Amino acid sequence: MLLLAVLVTVVYGGYAESELGLAAPFAYAVGLGFVVCLMGSVLLHELGHAVTARRYGIGVRGITLELLGGWTEMDRDAPNPRVDALVSLAGPAVSLVLGGLATAAAFALPDRTVAGQIAFQLAASNVIVAVFNVLPGLPLDGGRALRAGMWALLKDRNRATEVAGWAGRGIALVTGSVAFTLYRLNLLTLFGLMFILLVVFTLWQGAGQSIRLARMTRRFPLVDLATLARPLFAVPSGTSIAEAQRRADASELERKGLAVADSSGRVVAVVDAAAAAAVPAERRPWVSVDTVSRDLARLPAMRVGLTGEQVVRAVQAHPGAQYVVTAGEDVVGVLHVADLAELLEPRRAVRRTAAR
Repeated sequence: MLLLAVLVTVVYGGYAESELGLAAPFAYAVGLGFVVCLMGSVLLHELGHAVTARRYGIGVRGITLELLGGWTEMDRDAPNPRVDALVSLAGPAVSLVLGGLATAAAFALPDRTVAGQIAFQLAASNVIVAVFNVLPGLPLDGGRALRAGMWALLKDRNRATEVAGWAGRGIALVTGSVAFTLYRLNLLTLFGLMFILLVVFTLWQGAGQSIRLARMTRRFPLVDLATLARPLFAVPSGTSIAEAQRRADASELERKGLAVADSSGRVVAVVDAAAAAAVPAERRPWVSVDTVSRDLARLPAMRVGLTGEQVVRAVQAHPGAQYVVTAGEDVVGVLHVADLAELLEPRRAVRRTAAR
């Protein structure tokens, strides 16, 4: 984002210097001002989504801005297709209003002035953003509206998301093809082609993430922490790594987690498998499991009974490799995030296994 902001500042500053006759320092200051105005437009666009979401009782966690766009993170999905469509189209509506106001300002201001040129550029950029954003494919706002329509038709939000995601990939391919055609016809500069290809890449990635998320979400009902968590094989505090591994043979450790228990038999820590494996074999008889363990109090905990969505949100909120699974005050076992990923994305797990 920073490199793109610098690039736009330099390009627009060069335009202001050559076309408006501004001195170099002031010309590039104008370029920077144009970047700030673009960011303001993106912020207002995202606020359109945020305010509409809150109007329908959907909490907003935050807004992330980029020069090419942004996104609004909400604490839950829209409750129905109608609300989904309204929240999705609120952003382009704001951009269209901004484009109209900037267009009126461009006509009112004198031609070939800094204010007039910035108003014209803002008018063009906001109108283009509004029109492009309503194209029917994720991750565009029009794709979210398409998802809402397909959701109402199919009665399945995940299937609707996949349809809108593949539509987004189609739009990315068409946009890239049109850009290459215009470039070969000398109707588009190399800079323009590279800029559009960056947009195409962003679209393709966003559409792929939407498809992946829809497939994961469909498997949320399969998440059962009671069965997914690995039971713990506990050894007394002070036991060497080699002795702990001898007591729990390799096949058992594949299915269980290794833990440390105090003198009363209560589990107090979980052995970090990666840290234990990193200890050279010749040193393991002399290294205690305590040195490669993490206290239970320092590990994020999840209680049995959480839904698949709640488990994924907990992982997103507290990223880690292991999570203690509890039932009341009892420790049921340890959830390895790799096991959760394998359950939710079996295709990727198969590809990783084949790659090995």
